[in-house]
Amino acid sequence: MLDTRRRHFITLLGSAAVAWPLAARAQQSAMPVIGFLNSASPAPYAPMVAAFHQGLKETGHIEGQNVAIEYRWANAQYDRVPAMAADLADRRVAVIVANTPGVQAVKAATTTIPIVFTTGGDPMQLGLVASLSRPGGNVTGVTTLNVEVTPKRLELAHELLPTATIIAALVNPTNPNTEIELRGMQAAARALGLQLHVLHASSERDFAAVFAALPQLRAGVLVISGTDTFLISRNEQLAALTIRHAVPTIFQFREFIAAGGLMSYGGSITDSYRQAGIYAGRILKGEKPADLPVQQSAKVELMINLKTAKALGLTMPTALLVRADEVIE
Repeated sequence: MLDTRRRHFITLLGSAAVAWPLAARAQQSAMPVIGFLNSASPAPYAPMVAAFHQGLKETGHIEGQNVAIEYRWANAQYDRVPAMAADLADRRVAVIVANTPGVQAVKAATTTIPIVFTTGGDPMQLGLVASLSRPGGNVTGVTTLNVEVTPKRLELAHELLPTATIIAALVNPTNPNTEIELRGMQAAARALGLQLHVLHASSERDFAAVFAALPQLRAGVLVISGTDTFLISRNEQLAALTIRHAVPTIFQFREFIAAGGLMSYGGSITDSYRQAGIYAGRILKGEKPADLPVQQSAKVELMINLKTAKALGLTMPTALLVRADEVIE
């Protein structure tokens, strides 16, 4: 009788052991899944991912506890983005978060899955939404409007070196924001009486030619596009190259001057990812993208590396130092 009871207990225990992982898998599969598509690489974007997680947390969502995230990184190979977008759409995730140019591919892949974008360009000019206040459809998101502040970078470059009449601009020609950004830069150059030379880089192989061309062009300052994920993800490499070639340079992000670059001016990309996390969380709670107006990250920062300025033999104008949000000495 005792053996029979023992066998019965062991059978129940074994059944429970099988049931537990099945229950765990069922609970995990019941979690909503966010598709996260980014055209850059994961390592340089770690602060942005952390900010995105913070935004999710503010809406009560924590990865691995009550939400799962499927990450797709294109590593600056933009031709891979459409297939990644189609894959996430086929998986029927609850919401897709994407930056440019990934969001254009996602928008083409689905008209039903909610989409939250982050972009440095104008979402209306990029064809993402009908209007900022009433986006309509299945798309909304956050813009830092860094295309709009690009002319200001040219003004700051001119203020830094008023005697420099030739300015070089580094852009990625494969980025959909580039054409819009260049129009603003060219208009600013004309207004300031500057000659603007445009240099292209869509891979690391292009950097050598870019920096070799600068002395031939007699460019006094280099302005780097602040809307391209490939260039953004090469912050540290670009900072090192500008120091090695002794080129005064202005970029968008603090990470650039922290790595030794001279100046940065632009919207906070980490703040935009936090807001994207908030929007993704609100959509998971049932809100519709069409009812969520596009957020404009108003945080714009000017930062200066005074140590680099001294190494380049530059005297930083007092007016710039006074206006700077941060000065690295």
